[in-house]
Amino acid sequence: MAELATLSRPYANAVFDLAQSAGNLEVWSRSLDTLVATSNDDVVQNMLNSPDLAAQDKAAKLTELCGDEIDSQAGPFLQALAEHDRLALLSEVRDQFEELRAEQEQTLDVEIVSAFELTQAQSDTLKSALHAKYSKEINISSRVDQGLVGGAIIRAGDIVIDGSVKGRLTKLVETLVQK
Repeated sequence: MAELATLSRPYANAVFDLAQSAGNLEVWSRSLDTLVATSNDDVVQNMLNSPDLAAQDKAAKLTELCGDEIDSQAGPFLQALAEHDRLALLSEVRDQFEELRAEQEQTLDVEIVSAFELTQAQSDTLKSALHAKYSKEINISSRVDQGLVGGAIIRAGDIVIDGSVKGRLTKLVETLVQK
């Protein structure tokens, strides 16, 4: 995992610098999302993994498949990845780009997984508490997982807070098994 991050970092930094200097971070976010989604398609995966196709041809095909959905500089970016046999790093490059963008824009994406649908008041309370803690604009996405029984799991960057009943029961079982 760390190796992927290390290999991806120069590409993510280069794309971020390019997007920032052109003032189109949002455009590049959408472009990278499109490239990752397209490259994850089974048929496209087969094409990208094919030994019969040159790396530059793979990049050109991917650029063609995405068409107008990606920035005009995405083609040369894909060619650079292809030249160094790094097309498989697209997802990691996108993730690092988004981290750089969030840091630049002082935002933090927070995912809340709860046993029940959050009320607007609960969501607002969590948002203001996280804003106070991190001093960043908080973007909350939430989903329901009834398997949690009660409580919630909050993921904010690399911090995970497991306040679910399922998580507490799991910890209890681990503690009992150890003794």
